[in-house]
Amino acid sequence: MSLTFVLLLAAQTLSQRGFVDSGAAFYPQAAVNDSAHVVGEVLFREEAFYKPRSDVQISGGVDLRTDTHHLVERSFHVSWSDREARRPLFSIRRLSAGYHRGGMHFEIGKQLIRWGRTDILNPTDRFAPHDFLIVVDKEFLGIVAARATYEKGSHTLDAVWSPRFTPSRVPLAGQRWFIVPPGVTLPPLETRIPAGPQYGFRWSRIGLVEFSVAYYHGFNDVPLFGLTYPKVRMIGGDAAVPLRWLTIKSEAAYFHFPNDSLVSAAGIQLDDYIQYVIQLERQTGEWFLIGGYAGEVQTRHGNLTVQFNPSRGLAESFLGRAGYTIGPDRNVSVETSVRQDGKGVWTKAEYSQAFGQHWRVTTSFTLIRGAPTDFIGQYRRNSNGLIAVKYSF
Repeated sequence: MSLTFVLLLAAQTLSQRGFVDSGAAFYPQAAVNDSAHVVGEVLFREEAFYKPRSDVQISGGVDLRTDTHHLVERSFHVSWSDREARRPLFSIRRLSAGYHRGGMHFEIGKQLIRWGRTDILNPTDRFAPHDFLIVVDKEFLGIVAARATYEKGSHTLDAVWSPRFTPSRVPLAGQRWFIVPPGVTLPPLETRIPAGPQYGFRWSRIGLVEFSVAYYHGFNDVPLFGLTYPKVRMIGGDAAVPLRWLTIKSEAAYFHFPNDSLVSAAGIQLDDYIQYVIQLERQTGEWFLIGGYAGEVQTRHGNLTVQFNPSRGLAESFLGRAGYTIGPDRNVSVETSVRQDGKGVWTKAEYSQAFGQHWRVTTSFTLIRGAPTDFIGQYRRNSNGLIAVKYSF
């Protein structure tokens, strides 16, 4: 074996990580449209990273899952776009190639893109569609995009272009997380996914005060039921000010919905609004504490009375998160959202413990209370307990 070939093999690195996570959620109350009290799910996820040379990395990840409640499709196919109404049984979670040279990083393919700085609610995070099938336990979906990031000194410029829109998944009709407000009749749910690209830019600066400004042009990630995903333009930013005892974080965005021929033909006019989050964060010893407020100011009032929009549903609320590390293998946490008018309360408490290097058991309880007319309160029959066992490799 030649020395050149040996050096070439040494320069190439392949790493992988993954887990198998199985859990069961227990619902004490039957919902109006769903009598099931137990929902089980198993998820296998593996990610691999290959570096054929020091400045190139290929990243890939797959999900294989199933459940007892038909949140997951039963037919087998390889999902690339994540456009299915249900979770696919087998999906490509990530597959991208990245190139890094100096301060420039370029990545193309299916990837996870996150913007924003605050916790629980991120108004500027426009390239991160969610899985809202279980509304309070959302996870993020990858999108197909080209992303270029340039860093120089304390400045970073991030540009994203996605040729194909990936929407968030919304609750399934006939299941407990799909709620129709009293007295409201929804049209047939045959929402059209629009064609066309989305793009955005984010410039950030690190210093005594960390801040960024961002712009997004594309589609809203949640639909107008029975119609489409409306076009939206967002301009916003975030900031963090570290002080001696705590850190102040803020994030805000202005959302403008331009006239869309399909929406206008249906006689619908959408709200324009400003959404903002202000929070205080402190970490001391084994504790971390976060508390803040999410607000909204409407700049144009539309005529749409019913819309599924979790980010707006969490606005005008007090938000909090706290956690304590009991030891190297145990921790507890709690997070909550309380509407300012008291009509909706969501609180989740969690305990997690590791056993050895590979096993972890997590238990949690989510309490939801409120009025049926409130976004949070409408899920008041969905309080639940969860137990999950995870094996990492």
